Amino acid sequence: MVLILGLGALVGSVLIGPDPAGAQSCHPSYQGACLPVNGPDVDCAGGSGNGPIYVRGPIRVVGSDPYRLDRDGDGIACERR
Repeated sequence: MVLILGLGALVGSVLIGPDPAGAQSCHPSYQGACLPVNGPDVDCAGGSGNGPIYVRGPIRVVGSDPYRLDRDGDGIACERR
């Protein structure tokens, strides 16, 4: 199973919407999607990562970036160019 976090949808995947207000199970470093605090690897959907969790952006990085989703360091993760 592929798990997709953020906005958008992929056929045959599970989609989790934007970060619910005040959700404590969401990583505090990311705004715009609810990424797990101590979960498995998270990668940007459509990128070269191998998951198992994928997220669609853009997502704001407001702290550390433990999942290394903001490759260019501009504070926006999983942005399309």
